[in-house]
Amino acid sequence: MTSQAQKTEKHTEEQYPRFRTMARIEHAILMVSFTVLAVTGIPQKYALQNWAQWMIDVMGGIELTRIIHRWAAIVLVVGSIYHLFTSAYRFFVKRERMRMLPVKKDMQDLIQTVKFNLGFSDEAPRMPKFNFGEKLEYWAVVWGTAIMAITGFMLWNPIATTVFLPGQFIPAAKAAHGGEALLAVLSILIWHMYNVHIKHFNPSMFTGKLPRHQMEEEHALELERLEAGGKPWPELDLPVRQRRQRIFFAVSIVVGALLLVALIWAFTFEETAIETIPRVTREVFVPLSTPSP
Repeated sequence: MTSQAQKTEKHTEEQYPRFRTMARIEHAILMVSFTVLAVTGIPQKYALQNWAQWMIDVMGGIELTRIIHRWAAIVLVVGSIYHLFTSAYRFFVKRERMRMLPVKKDMQDLIQTVKFNLGFSDEAPRMPKFNFGEKLEYWAVVWGTAIMAITGFMLWNPIATTVFLPGQFIPAAKAAHGGEALLAVLSILIWHMYNVHIKHFNPSMFTGKLPRHQMEEEHALELERLEAGGKPWPELDLPVRQRRQRIFFAVSIVVGALLLVALIWAFTFEETAIETIPRVTREVFVPLSTPSP
């Protein structure tokens, strides 16, 4: 079969549902906010380097770079809270299983993948909707976002932080913030880019669907379930769904309002870490030494 025929076959093969619209919106928010945070944050970590200073100058100077960085952080935090609400909706209203939780089979699949890739086994693992690699990446994002949010708050509000914690926590937070940022950027450039764009292009976060050959390779158990007549997502009777929705939305409005107030307070009550004090040059009087007799 020619390469053109293979491309045509892959283009026309059956597509299977992978991600819902809301999940794709969450991914878009994360992708944009993370990219802006990386572009504005890494130059600040290496501010003494010529390339970093050039990037900061291109972005309008250090103060504007900090402001852009903080707005992107707000978008990331809001997107994370939105993810918590949508996850709670799926768990409470739709009673969906939490498929991102690690299970024993993930370790078995990891071992089988290593054996298969090294040639010690002829059989590749048959994996579910979310395989062990995707779970690792998901929880790495959760962990990294928590670290960045906590340390970022401390750096954003250093005076308020030192009211409750010793001053040494500020440079410690700076080291953790920068180190986690560098780790996250390298993880995206190496791990995520390879698995999603280089090994083969995974279109599911844009189209919501995945072609059959990729489902076979990475989610064989989910493919088997769908082809056996399984539904992509649970379906509820309308009265049951509406009753649960009323409870969920009532609680969400209260919790969401409290979180909104907390976020506005956290992002506005201190601005000492944004403004830059101009460097002051002054003459220092040094008496001339008198030659010894």
